[in-house]
Amino acid sequence: MTSTTRLTQFASGGGCACKVPPGELEQMMAGLPGPTGTDVANLLVGVECGDDAAAVRIDGNRALIATADFFTPVVDDAYDWGRIAATNALSDVYAMGGMPVVAVNLLSWPREQLPLDLAAEVLRGGADVCAAAGVFVGGGHSVDDPEPKYGQAVTGLADADRLLRNDAGEAGMPLTLTKPLGLGVLNNRHKATGEVFDQAVDVMTRLNVDASRVAVDAGLICATDVTGFGLLGHLYKLVRASGVSAVVDAAAVPYLDGARTSLAEGFVPGGSRRNLDWVRPHLDSGATEDELLLLADAQTSGGLLVAGEIPGHPVVGELVAADGPSRIEVRS
Repeated sequence: MTSTTRLTQFASGGGCACKVPPGELEQMMAGLPGPTGTDVANLLVGVECGDDAAAVRIDGNRALIATADFFTPVVDDAYDWGRIAATNALSDVYAMGGMPVVAVNLLSWPREQLPLDLAAEVLRGGADVCAAAGVFVGGGHSVDDPEPKYGQAVTGLADADRLLRNDAGEAGMPLTLTKPLGLGVLNNRHKATGEVFDQAVDVMTRLNVDASRVAVDAGLICATDVTGFGLLGHLYKLVRASGVSAVVDAAAVPYLDGARTSLAEGFVPGGSRRNLDWVRPHLDSGATEDELLLLADAQTSGGLLVAGEIPGHPVVGELVAADGPSRIEVRS
């Protein structure tokens, strides 16, 4: 393995910040047909609300959860990138209240520019995360590509009557965030300078399984994970789907060490700015632009945003009744 290779320099973006902006994604999806006939009853969660994964009733109260997630290098270390990408892919199943069962790898690799032993390290990182999560890895698919990309398609199971959905929020529910923000600005600084932020890697490789299990066992019904569209973007999708509004207490939101400094020094991903631009028309806020950028910061393998309380994690706001179209108020 070539330890001096900087994987982040082989991609224009990085991590979930390289996602297609939410507004453009919705424009692309607008014309796609939805389920019809008997399919409507069995497709429990589809594309209509932009939830984290699809959920299909397979029999009785069993639901199959299906998702796919991949992205360009977010860190230079190949093994860590593999761990982060796999953790992020599994998170979509946890965010729906399910347990992942099997994953298949999705790998794009510039085979003439980067050695294959680096690709093997990426796959090893993904395999180790899946092994720790009790998830089988059943092969996958690879293509020759000018930009390296890695992720997984994951299938899991859940109780069809106990799903966590982004359209099930109700006024009066508190909002709990299970991981600190700031991953986008720290990863962007890493890409620009090569500085390594171990605290960010630790957060990005932490599975969301415990928070998911606590939420399901407590009878909670509404959640999403916070990834490429930032806290504000994912929260807006949740309140819009649920027909409610939200209040965010900016002072209660936790951040990783170094996030504010990195923001002040200009290490803001383009994806974070696009997130804020998309949600800004639906915001009521007296917060500073910097505060809003951090709240919209594109996260990679972030935490869950749960409508309900999860012991050990901060409550960062609440859902409130909507007086007209759904909005988000940020209180500083």
